Amino acid sequence: MKLVSFWRNGQLRYGVRMTGGVWDASEAVRHRGEVLPATVMDLVAAGSAGLERLRELAAQARMDELYPEETLQYAPAVPAPGKIICVGTNYRRHAVESNLPIPEYPVYFSKYANSLAGHRQDVPLPACAHQFDYEVELVAVVGRRVRAVSTAEALSAVFGYATGNDLSARDLQFRSSQWLFGKAIDGFAPLGPYLVTADEIPDPQQLRLRCWVNGELRQDSNTADMIFTVAELISDLSQIMTLEPGDVVYTGTPEGVILGMAEKRWLQAGDEVVCEVEGVGRLENRLV
Repeated sequence: MKLVSFWRNGQLRYGVRMTGGVWDASEAVRHRGEVLPATVMDLVAAGSAGLERLRELAAQARMDELYPEETLQYAPAVPAPGKIICVGTNYRRHAVESNLPIPEYPVYFSKYANSLAGHRQDVPLPACAHQFDYEVELVAVVGRRVRAVSTAEALSAVFGYATGNDLSARDLQFRSSQWLFGKAIDGFAPLGPYLVTADEIPDPQQLRLRCWVNGELRQDSNTADMIFTVAELISDLSQIMTLEPGDVVYTGTPEGVILGMAEKRWLQAGDEVVCEVEGVGRLENRLV
């Protein structure tokens, strides 16, 4: 299923993307007297039982219960994760273009809830920076509490996947050896439009990723080029922290970012950035 979080009448709701629009689970469930999780975060925490009941109800959806997607005000696909963990330098060709060594271990940094943005949401650029860059990424969403999970079992802990854009201010990122100041900026972690359940993505290491700026294709690669797989990242992180339902992991970006170009034309206000992960979704944001 493709799950959608969105705002309507000042309330955070969620639904299921279907042929013809998005079924508002929050509204339909209330009318039918069902008791289901109130938000996507609650649904993730509820586990397989809640998800299966949602599938059954969605199969009964009527056309008059669907909202056209163009009318939605999207929220981030995962609206309130406890952790936003990002991985740097996790594609071989990206490391080469950036003149960085292939890491022996994953490189991690954090973003926070302030950085989240939804599909089609404008992203403001801070006045203190000038070197803005895009990064299309596959994002894994944790579905159950895990600690010290093996690589072989790690994907069983993934609820689903979303398309992310790890926007960066390179001039702030590299002013020290710690990347956070150039990464954890308001709105610099767009996520969406969908949270796709893991059963629809049998192999997260065989997905095409692309990114366009104002219609020009900038990134075109495949998750097969990852240095550390999704399973390896989930397992590695769980060795030192308990991963909770709804935690998200931005798994790195492939080659094609502005940082790796000989002639760098940094993003600026008015640019539209589109990120797409095969089978997961197409995420669009305008910089202002």
